[in-house]
Amino acid sequence: MGKGINRRLFLLAVFVVISLCSFAQGDTRVSARLDVRQITVGDQARLFLEARHNPASGRLQWPVMIDTFNKLEIVEKGKIDTLKEGDKTLYRQRLLITGFDSGLFKIPPFQFAIVPPSGNPYIAQTDSFQLLVQTVAVDTNKAYKPIKNIIFVKASWLDYIWYIIGGLILIGLVVFITIYFMRNRKAAPPVPKGPVISLQDRTLGLLAELDAQQLWQKNQVKEYYVSLTDIVRGYIEERFQTPAMELTTDELLYKVQLHRELQPYHTMLSVILTTADLAKFAKGQPLPQEHFDAMENAKIFVDSSRPKPVFTETTTEQKI
Repeated sequence: MGKGINRRLFLLAVFVVISLCSFAQGDTRVSARLDVRQITVGDQARLFLEARHNPASGRLQWPVMIDTFNKLEIVEKGKIDTLKEGDKTLYRQRLLITGFDSGLFKIPPFQFAIVPPSGNPYIAQTDSFQLLVQTVAVDTNKAYKPIKNIIFVKASWLDYIWYIIGGLILIGLVVFITIYFMRNRKAAPPVPKGPVISLQDRTLGLLAELDAQQLWQKNQVKEYYVSLTDIVRGYIEERFQTPAMELTTDELLYKVQLHRELQPYHTMLSVILTTADLAKFAKGQPLPQEHFDAMENAKIFVDSSRPKPVFTETTTEQKI
């Protein structure tokens, strides 16, 4: 009788703890699962991360993935997919994990940081797992086979006759083409000068090329923001004659506040540069929408900061 009551009290306590943990995560629910619980050395297991989050309740920061933990390696990081579910958004990512040592290894919990509009940030984390890595079965009843010696094969120049003939033909063809074009070449006509491309159009072209490379879609988030900030900083130096390449983000934003023409773009530049710092210095991983916003803000900044045309008034005099 006493054991039954103790067991019920224990189950009730576990239920209360789980409920409190779930409540502490607020509107955000995170989970992780493995498709298999054991693999052979060198094989791969798939780990799926999911987070259901209401964007109105705060900003979700995806956990920073290290390449190696507890003798297990992440060989591939899939992109973060998003799916709208009413007022919430479902984020998913797939990781491929492998191990090259046998044993039972622990996959630690992954921590998601939620930064609400007001109040202190809090953490939602997944469960931890154990993955069994087994060695390849070896039949010990069979005897070991000895290593065979290297077999040397005698070769003669006749074995390379077709290579020799092909090389001679190629040399003769190159000499013939060179002589032909030297005798028949004509002076190249002058190349007409194309229209002058403005600084804004040239910078927008660089941003379009960077966008077409789809770096952050290929998990090259750091390379994406390094190129984006270099383009924006280079444009600021050339357009506004303000040093920007060697300044920190705080130093550059301070100069922007003091610059009469740059003041209207302070908020826009702050979003671009702070998001870039978050990705470049491994403080967190921006979400896909933040990647889009950084590129769109850069394009709007460049396009809207074109020099205003100067109009001159002309007067005509009529003689009576």
